[in-house]
Amino acid sequence: MSTQDYLKDITEIKNLMNKSSRFISLSGLSGVLAGVYALFGAGVAYYIVKTSARGYLILDGSIFKLCIAILLGVAVLSVLTGIYLTTKKAKKNGEKIWDRSSKRLILNFLIPLVVGGLYILTTLGHQKYGQTGALMLIFYGLALVNASKYSIGDIRYLGFTEIALGLIAAVFPGYGFWLWVLGFGVMHILYGAIMHFKYD
Repeated sequence: MSTQDYLKDITEIKNLMNKSSRFISLSGLSGVLAGVYALFGAGVAYYIVKTSARGYLILDGSIFKLCIAILLGVAVLSVLTGIYLTTKKAKKNGEKIWDRSSKRLILNFLIPLVVGGLYILTTLGHQKYGQTGALMLIFYGLALVNASKYSIGDIRYLGFTEIALGLIAAVFPGYGFWLWVLGFGVMHILYGAIMHFKYD
């Protein structure tokens, strides 16, 4: 057996181990669409706030509730799109959508995300609104980094970017909205496009 054959066998074994321990069928296109949804939602919210009677956001008013509804709509649409496109890609690759690796991926993604969501709700309950955008970016970034161990490793770079943007937003809360747009909108589109051309 030649050295080339040994290297080929080692590569195949490595690929098999990678497939058994990581969920690699995440769709890059779903990242692009999530970014588009975020930009659209942010644009609609910005327009609603700027054309309201006051021209700025009142955090206990109906405009604020409408903006929260838009945010939740963006999140739900992004998740549903991600599930659909990832399921489609997994079937195409002959992978199971709900196996040990995908369960570990979801669990490790949700732990920081749920904790962050509860913390954000707690701070909003105490009428501390200034750091909401920063906290969203930071906890989402932590969720991506935590989940990257069980999926495509490149996800961690998006996570690090979101964390960095969140920390900048914490230092400059007046730019929180635009950093949120950059993190959830532009970075998702950029990352999704890279992943689409690299893996899809």
